[in-house]
Amino acid sequence: MKYTDAGLNLEIYAETMAGILPLLARTWDRARVVTAPFPPRKGGKGSGGFASLFDFNPDGRYKNPVLVNCTDGVGSKLKIAQLMGKYDTVGIDLVAMSVNDLICTGGEPLVFLDYLGMHADDTALTLEVMKGISAGCVEAGCSLTGGETAILPDFYAAGDFDLAGFCTGVVERDAIIDGRSIQAGDVVLGLPSSGFHSNGYSLVRKVVFETAKLKVNDPIPELGTTVGAALLMPTTIYVKPIRAMLATQSGHVSGLANITGGGIPDNLGRILPPGLRGIIARNSWPRPAVFPWLQSLGDIDEAEMDRVFNQGLGFLIVCRPDVADAIAAQLGALPVGSIVAGETGVEIR
Repeated sequence: MKYTDAGLNLEIYAETMAGILPLLARTWDRARVVTAPFPPRKGGKGSGGFASLFDFNPDGRYKNPVLVNCTDGVGSKLKIAQLMGKYDTVGIDLVAMSVNDLICTGGEPLVFLDYLGMHADDTALTLEVMKGISAGCVEAGCSLTGGETAILPDFYAAGDFDLAGFCTGVVERDAIIDGRSIQAGDVVLGLPSSGFHSNGYSLVRKVVFETAKLKVNDPIPELGTTVGAALLMPTTIYVKPIRAMLATQSGHVSGLANITGGGIPDNLGRILPPGLRGIIARNSWPRPAVFPWLQSLGDIDEAEMDRVFNQGLGFLIVCRPDVADAIAAQLGALPVGSIVAGETGVEIR
């Protein structure tokens, strides 16, 4: 018997790897990437050995560096990509979910690794996914230096695939932002999201496809697009604007929150010190139309929407009041709330 009898074709795998090399190389910071591992191609020729080597401090900019590590996935949003046969944006989501978490420490994303698991080697799907991951890494300013492509016919059904991402970054020890310096009187600023980002899709899919019986190509007149396009909108990557802001305002920023699963209450709440409460003004930002559309479609109450979705705010900045206007102007952010003394937690009212 041969490996192909078990559902794996090393020739196709080699072709796939050859096709993704340029997508990795375009993300590299050439001053920092020493080597990156690639498996053998046809003829047994590989490059870079078994692990990537990365010099995170070639110019000595970091004096007391601390490594920052994040991992995340895309979740059941992948089912939307599968239904549409469109795979070039979920890679952006994958990068965004990790790098947006990482910058909440004040850190710089450096290296990204990916895991792609599927039923059978699919060169076209892999290349489309990797285009998105590569684009996300370029947008986040981090180097894609390797990953894993797993062909598991006994684990994944035909057509199914899964993604996971891993990001390592660095932050100067005395510049770490972890919420401990948040105090009463601080202002909460919000940056807009592009939609659902990559959270709440189990509920989204149940409402849209099971309850409302919609199809991905059905039009949504009030949104001016189709179901699939609305649901596949990629996650916003906030790395460059946040890092540019921190370059001048880091001493005045007391907390950063990426709004993912759990919505504003859970994600702002996780960085609040004891005895402080976040008060968010519900009507202080425009909510993208996709949220009321889904809410009406599924008869979802407001508290559940707040708990599951970002509600149109993808990232929050907690800062001192004397710099709030300057930061808001630089980022195009909106003042959406404040920090007060009280029972630890967050309320939207």
